Amino acid sequence: MTWFLALTLIFAGLLTPIVAAPSTSPTGLLLVANKGDQTLGLIDPDTGRQVATVAAGGTTGHEVVGSPDGKRAFVPIYGNSGVGMPGTDGSTLVVIDLGDRKVIHTIDFGHGVRPHCAVFGPKDGLLYVTTELDKSVAVIDPQSLKIVGSVPTQQAESHMLAISPEGRKGYTANVGPGTVSVLDLAGRKTLTVIPVAGHVQRVSVSPDGRWVFTSDTEKPRLAVIDTATNKVDRWITLPGTGYGTAPTPDGKWLPVAIPSTNEVAVVDIPTMRVVKTIRVPASPQEVLIRPDGRFAYVSCSASHQIAAIQTNDWSVKLIEAGRGADGLAWAK
Repeated sequence: MTWFLALTLIFAGLLTPIVAAPSTSPTGLLLVANKGDQTLGLIDPDTGRQVATVAAGGTTGHEVVGSPDGKRAFVPIYGNSGVGMPGTDGSTLVVIDLGDRKVIHTIDFGHGVRPHCAVFGPKDGLLYVTTELDKSVAVIDPQSLKIVGSVPTQQAESHMLAISPEGRKGYTANVGPGTVSVLDLAGRKTLTVIPVAGHVQRVSVSPDGRWVFTSDTEKPRLAVIDTATNKVDRWITLPGTGYGTAPTPDGKWLPVAIPSTNEVAVVDIPTMRVVKTIRVPASPQEVLIRPDGRFAYVSCSASHQIAAIQTNDWSVKLIEAGRGADGLAWAK
């Protein structure tokens, strides 16, 4: 068919023009919650480009998680405030089809709960979502998209959640109380509450399940909790007050976002000390390690960028994202 004939048919309404879809990487997709734009950004990690955005349909999603099969993303709609601050109380979680790149369902909690961090259980496949105002973690069946239970945290501001590698325990960072709740996910109960500091943020678990890490946001130090004793075992001195953390799959490195100095501190987990600092754009927030361990992605909300840090030499490349880039997730 000649181009002239094709254009004639298009204008006549008899032929639909073919529009090339944004390329997708065989490696996977990097997902980012662009708070300022109220969108979910889809980033091709091979080209380092945000190839598409999806309106999340609510004010405002801070975090995101990808389904294990890589087909969907789940964005809790937190509200227009920061944790513990005045503002709206989000009550929904939106489900996004990553193939069609659109919202396909909204899960309604029925009242304001400020849903925030969503994590898939590594063994049971259930979706766990922190629901701060209920002092709990909601349990969602990702197939039926129904809320099937909840786990109490016994603390206010249960903002972030990490799940142990074997999937039995959950750990929430309770921001204002400065504590970490240890949860029995199967039994859906609180096992204990660990006092940590005056104010904490973010939480992660080592790949062997031995250590839990959370940042003291009032002092430049990182708490290391022994999961055998459920007590703070030691503190790691940081170059500034820390925020998000994530260990590499081999259990060797723990990058820590340091928003107070616009750096990422690299902790050597075997020795429990900072061995390197890396400059990144303003206001680093969340750390995500790519499943193959080759890159640590750090969202930098004030610069609308993500720092892609190569873990073999700690070199940095920058990826342009949306306004207020915050929560990160991986979709295979």
